[in-house]
Amino acid sequence: METKPARVRILDAAHELMLTVGLARATTKEIARAAGCSEAALYKYFDSKEDLFVRVLAERLPRLAPLLGSLAAAPGQGTLEENLTEIARQAALFYEQSFPIAASLYAETSLKQRHDEALRALGSGPHLPIQGLDAYLRAEQTAGRVRAGADTYAAASLLLGACAQRAFAYDATESGERPPADEFAARLARTLLGGISVAEPAV
Repeated sequence: METKPARVRILDAAHELMLTVGLARATTKEIARAAGCSEAALYKYFDSKEDLFVRVLAERLPRLAPLLGSLAAAPGQGTLEENLTEIARQAALFYEQSFPIAASLYAETSLKQRHDEALRALGSGPHLPIQGLDAYLRAEQTAGRVRAGADTYAAASLLLGACAQRAFAYDATESGERPPADEFAARLARTLLGGISVAEPAV
């Protein structure tokens, strides 16, 4: 059986450990051991644990950032409802999978601060999807498909905030189940459009 390249093994091991023990407790030494390589080999591919975390998010989780970037670069493609539904679906899945990884950081304030500083140095962070969706909505505003007076940053924050909340807010309900991602995304998109889209001319 063909052995996976070291970088792939490291990403696989990091993803698994971050999910099972949390980002705060997944050390580079443990990740390297699980990947079957030395810690020095890990640092050949990744500058830090934060760099590894960013790569896990980018390569192992739903691809939210590329979707936002491609839509912002070409406004007017597809319908607003279709695009926002797909953004919400990808975001709901992204937060569902990333929340268990990052949640452990919130229990250790000093570690969370160091992690945030490292992410800023890497040009990454949880604010970027909001900025990406805001950029897309502003591009659609320029194209005339989003109402001129609409607050695109607030709209982006509302949509992605709801998707992030889905990752943990429904665990305490009687069923303990999250709303299905597809249905949840469609409802969010329709509701958001009611506040920001240009009214269709009467037929």
